[in-house]
Amino acid sequence: MPLSKLLIASLLLSFLLFHLLQADQTVQAQTQGSLVQQIDCNAACGARCRLASRQRMCHRACGTCCRRCNCVPPGTAGNQEVCPCYASLTTHGGRRKCP
Repeated sequence: MPLSKLLIASLLLSFLLFHLLQADQTVQAQTQGSLVQQIDCNAACGARCRLASRQRMCHRACGTCCRRCNCVPPGTAGNQEVCPCYASLTTHGGRRKCP
């Protein structure tokens, strides 16, 4: 009988320890993800949209894409292969969302 109580206690302790280690790893992974440096979307989109004929629409779309992807391709057009996330965002109609 004392052996079974010791076995149950050790199992409970090991499950608790496992759970605490897993929770610690999750917190570390979330902390490392938040350490990624955010780019200045206003400046990046200002450069991207400087030649656009519809400045406000370009800035609005670019800002949304920049906040989601944390990336804006260089230049005023094209170069979307540099930011795959930016290039993959589409509207409900299936057109590219990001300028």
